[in-house]
Amino acid sequence: MTNPPSSLLLNLDSYCEISTRDKVYSRNRALDKLIKSGSLNSAHKLFDEMPERDTVTWNILIAGYSRYGFPSEAFYVYSQMINQGVRESSSTFSTILSVCCNAGFYQEGSEVHCRVISLGFDLNAYVGSALVDLYLHVGLCDVALRLFDEMQERNLAVWNLFLRGFGELGRSSELLGLFNNMKMEGIVPNPVTFCYLIRGCGNERLVDEGQQVHSHVIKIGWSESDLFVANALVDFYSACGRVVDARTSFEVIPAEDVISWNSMVAAYADNELSLHALETFARMQLWGKKPSIRSFVGLLNLSSCNENLFLGRQAHCLVLKMGFDSGSVHVQSALIDMYGKCGYIDGSVSVFEDAPNRMESCNSLMTSLLQCGIVEDVVELFGLMVDEGLGFDEVSLSTTLKALTVSIFASLATCTLLHCCAIKSGFESDIAVSCSLIDVYSRSGHVKLSSQVFEELPSANTICYTSIINAYARNGMGMEGLGMLKAMLQKGLKPDKVTFLCVLTGCNHSGLVEEGRMVLNSMQKLHGVMPDRRHYSCMVDLLGRAGLMVDAEELLKQAPAQNNAVMWSSLLRSCRVHLNEAVGRRVAKVLLDLEPEDPTTWLQASKFYSEIGEFETSMQIKEIGVARKMKRDIGYSLVEVKDR
Repeated sequence: MTNPPSSLLLNLDSYCEISTRDKVYSRNRALDKLIKSGSLNSAHKLFDEMPERDTVTWNILIAGYSRYGFPSEAFYVYSQMINQGVRESSSTFSTILSVCCNAGFYQEGSEVHCRVISLGFDLNAYVGSALVDLYLHVGLCDVALRLFDEMQERNLAVWNLFLRGFGELGRSSELLGLFNNMKMEGIVPNPVTFCYLIRGCGNERLVDEGQQVHSHVIKIGWSESDLFVANALVDFYSACGRVVDARTSFEVIPAEDVISWNSMVAAYADNELSLHALETFARMQLWGKKPSIRSFVGLLNLSSCNENLFLGRQAHCLVLKMGFDSGSVHVQSALIDMYGKCGYIDGSVSVFEDAPNRMESCNSLMTSLLQCGIVEDVVELFGLMVDEGLGFDEVSLSTTLKALTVSIFASLATCTLLHCCAIKSGFESDIAVSCSLIDVYSRSGHVKLSSQVFEELPSANTICYTSIINAYARNGMGMEGLGMLKAMLQKGLKPDKVTFLCVLTGCNHSGLVEEGRMVLNSMQKLHGVMPDRRHYSCMVDLLGRAGLMVDAEELLKQAPAQNNAVMWSSLLRSCRVHLNEAVGRRVAKVLLDLEPEDPTTWLQASKFYSEIGEFETSMQIKEIGVARKMKRDIGYSLVEVKDR
């Protein structure tokens, strides 16, 4: 028997190879169809039965688990792929990095990054985009920026991704610079680009920058033609408190757009304009537009801010009529919050018991309990969430930590236990959790631990710097607070009113008079921040403590709220301490004229006259105070000894 020619054997091998490839291809199509129909179990069964698999097969299954919200299963399949020696493709990496990003698998994402580099995919545009998105979600802006700069091909989608990330991370002041760089590269922006720019400016209340973006939008013609951009402008001006401008942006939008109606209701509600919010809410229904979740959340938040239980209950009735009570976690959370802030905790508990999503509802109930001052129950509810397997998120942790800051039973052991929970669950880099940790450690006197939490933040924003400055201020470390303000400015971050108040408080507690004066003077001149009553009050107290009564009196006369009794009372206390009779007499007279019905005012004036030796005047003033049924609360303090 003769052997077949070698050419025939080659053809047979080629035929077998094509046949096998066709089988894999057909099974891949069947696998894809099963996944698209939602039959994940059947898809995985088919996957297990496949004698031959290629990279596409693995990619389809990983993407399927990711699409239907099973990130752990998706990552497990990816791990099996590596273990079986199958080489990843660019599609594999972009999909699995997206899984890590959305599910918070940041450690796993960095490990995938190592494989990306080792296999030479780091220059791929899609993989690079996924890596940038991952590190922006982690908060590592500098790493994301370096990867972004190394990308050889940067299309519009990547630029939009980067603009969105910087806006969400509180680095909105850099957005216009990035936008200019984008235009210099010849990238033409689309409406999504402007939505991210406008939203970023709104997040940080950057009015001037936002108006510059608005000018670009008008030139292009998208302020009227693109509904998403137009609604973003309404939200931006609302966030900045420019309700008239928000209304102007709203009026150019066609009346049939239901999103804009709901945006305007929310805009009025967010700025506590009750009548305008209710009028717009009624008008939209006259136009035949159905209120959305956003409108109801806005009205409920308005009820919360004003502690208007009557309005909140009316909104609750409409929620029930329109069927939003069981279908929206946001509405349920707003209801729980509203009843809590109105002091009706039974209403909060009632809504909570009917809520299907216990995780979100627990967070809202914890916030309501905290609002009502029932702080021990907040900590207990957090423990129940863990014990019953509900899990917790960054909101749960942050709220519990805030409860500890005002709880008389808080201890260092409890704080460190929650800190460990944050680390194990991957929430230690979350801004709200980190700021709460900084606060709770500083309140217990452990400012070094506060500083450690701050230093470990991947990308600190204005809120983070304000928290650590406040921690230093609370512990009498004014110079350290000033150092943080300097570092913050060098980083390009813009301090706000709260930041400056914390800096001034630190100067006050540390006796830094000249530094305090410089900070107050620089607020409006250098940073465009108008000092308010709180800043002047802090500075008056600082000058008074230093014995500079005349300076304090002159500054108080320049304050925007000269008739504020708290500031005059602070100055009178300083006059008592430093026995400044001349200024004290003038201050006492002003104070009694401002608050003639407040018994504590008369007591303070009585003590001042007693200490300067005018006992008869002191007794007369004291008798008037007693006649006004003066009452004083007895103070107390707590000290932690051996964790008790």
